[in-house]
Amino acid sequence: MKLVFEERGDRASRGAAGARALPSVRAVAAGSVGNLVEWYEFGVYGYLATILAERFFTPAGGGATEALVRTYASFALAFFFRPLGAALFGRLGDRVGRRPVLIGVIALMTATTALIGVLPTYATAGSLAPWLLTLLRAVQGLSAGGEFGGAVALLTEYAPPGRRGLYGAWQSFTVALGLLGGAGVAATTATVLTAQQVAAWGWRLPFLLALPLGAVALWLRVGLAETPEFREREGRGEREGRGGPEGQGNRDREGQAEREGDPVSMRTAGAVLLGAGRVMGWAAAGYTFLVVLPSYLQTSLHTDVRHALLATVPANLGFAAAILPAGLLSDRVGRRPVMLAGALLVTGLAVPLFNLLQNDGTSAAVRGAATCAAGAVVGLMAGPGPALLAEMFPARVRWTGLGLAYSLSNAVFSGCAGLLITEAVRRTGNVDVPAYYAAAACALSAVALMKDPFMKAS
Repeated sequence: MKLVFEERGDRASRGAAGARALPSVRAVAAGSVGNLVEWYEFGVYGYLATILAERFFTPAGGGATEALVRTYASFALAFFFRPLGAALFGRLGDRVGRRPVLIGVIALMTATTALIGVLPTYATAGSLAPWLLTLLRAVQGLSAGGEFGGAVALLTEYAPPGRRGLYGAWQSFTVALGLLGGAGVAATTATVLTAQQVAAWGWRLPFLLALPLGAVALWLRVGLAETPEFREREGRGEREGRGGPEGQGNRDREGQAEREGDPVSMRTAGAVLLGAGRVMGWAAAGYTFLVVLPSYLQTSLHTDVRHALLATVPANLGFAAAILPAGLLSDRVGRRPVMLAGALLVTGLAVPLFNLLQNDGTSAAVRGAATCAAGAVVGLMAGPGPALLAEMFPARVRWTGLGLAYSLSNAVFSGCAGLLITEAVRRTGNVDVPAYYAAAACALSAVALMKDPFMKAS
């Protein structure tokens, strides 16, 4: 049984690609801008975690570290709603189209992010405050679970022949822009305002900035046409739940194949699990180096909030700089070799990197260069990742399949990163825990990326 439908590209669908117009700038922007909004918010939440812990969780009892653990637990909960969102919105998107569902997803994400900015704190609402924050995080998790799969499906289905890696990389590039924007806004807020002002009301401003970002995303998506590949499926009567005798015949054949032992659903489930394994290193290392780092520097290395936030900027710059070149390279040499190089580099370099950060004698310039390099290595995995996942599923289940693979991996290895790292450091006192976490996940991811006897080589 082959677990992967495709590795290097959807060659069958590319037969008619010459007749398609090249994707417009608007298509690329519309597909990727929602991801920017999503990861901007997730970045802001991670960067301001220590402040949110004080505002929403500390009055519940316990010290600052315990409050941070509770904050990260709320953070993790949102990630565990992602697979549900991927299944729900993915199924809708595979049935009714990419465009309308993506419009609804970005509207939901924008609204919930802005609402966090106006939530009452524990001092005002008592024990209701952390529950309201957690509820909004859960709704965000639902919308975020639908966003990635739909946006990647849109970008790769608009991509010209031989450019899926590059066009899919735009999705990861906007992850970098979102995290970088979140880091920049959080750092600017902490620099311009006093610590007392940030704690009192300044933390709200980064969340409220999601409103104009979301408005731009909605404008781009409302004016975008459906993807060429989905329109071709619709024209052939293949869209599920519609079409004439030909579409019904296709569905009948698929149902008969499953009843006779050709497990289409099992094949999809296998590809989902394999895809999750392939991107788990990207998920774990990305959150360790790009999101959890500020809180780690504050709680474990006792760095002040402004310097901790500023230290994250070089990591995100390196991440952003590497993504598009990595995607383009994957169009030439294959997705897996590029991602495998990134996973192996993190496995070998994570501990030395954190030792540099822990050393009081390390200069600011060296620390900045080290975190920038760490971000760039994560970019090697993030660049080809979207196209690799898209090519593992046929168009009729692409949004659902790749969305589930990505969201499952992120639920476990991104959403739990802050919670696991903070709690493990607290219990063991070992400040190398983040390095071990990222290295272990990337080592397992490297195994999943290596040649499998059941798959074609890419």
